[in-house]
Amino acid sequence: MVSVEAVDLQLQYFPERGFLVLPGWLPPALVDRLAGEVDFWVDAGWRQRSIDASLRPADTAAPRVVELDLEAHGELAVHPPLLDLLSRAELLGDSFVFHHLHSDRRPCAGGGKSWHHDYEQPTGGGRRHPMVHALHYIRGLRPGTGSLVVLPGSHRERLGKQARGHLGTGAIPGEVLIDDLPPGSTVLLHSALFHTRRAPAAPEAGQRYMIDASYCRTGTLWPPVKPYWRQVLAAAHRRGLTRDRWPELFAARHFTEYVPAVRTGA
Repeated sequence: MVSVEAVDLQLQYFPERGFLVLPGWLPPALVDRLAGEVDFWVDAGWRQRSIDASLRPADTAAPRVVELDLEAHGELAVHPPLLDLLSRAELLGDSFVFHHLHSDRRPCAGGGKSWHHDYEQPTGGGRRHPMVHALHYIRGLRPGTGSLVVLPGSHRERLGKQARGHLGTGAIPGEVLIDDLPPGSTVLLHSALFHTRRAPAAPEAGQRYMIDASYCRTGTLWPPVKPYWRQVLAAAHRRGLTRDRWPELFAARHFTEYVPAVRTGA
């Protein structure tokens, strides 16, 4: 469990560095339930259907089940220690909205993902409105599972999401490698921070689990990343996931209409 002092120390440097690491942060009972739900999400085909609906919204129906329909995933999205932490002035402050959640399980021997960031406001607007991604590694990270690599300070650059994509997953001076975390660990990133998933040199035989959830400070309109984003928010309201202290958490008024992303390459 991460001490309050350790979190406070990291928060001091978050505006400069753009990330903080919370080893073993989630309760073991929640972690076990989440792992079972990730298995269901992937094995039942709902993850692939959600991807298809986002990649081809014109000819693919929205999935009947979304992540927030899953009991433990909904609890994770509104995990009180997470919301308390996001409320800190160094992160999002008192008023923020849930943006999206992705749940994934992939072989440790799978490939990496090129350098990128996930900030959703236009590049020219700077970084006046913060957005934070919570990357939950529910089974932890080890050298054989594939690492998370971040580039401290890169969230302050006004660069597009794929500005470093040509580097693949290669090393960058100043990067920080994160590959030794116990189960239930969370890494918080400013969403504009460049990061990569680097494939292991000697992969384990098992699976790499990761759930990422993102949240945005209110005060501007945010572009949604899923064409069925209203369905996701509706699931939160239907399940009673709204919280009195954070009344804007699932409010649709903080979003623009969905615009399909322009995708290039194979």
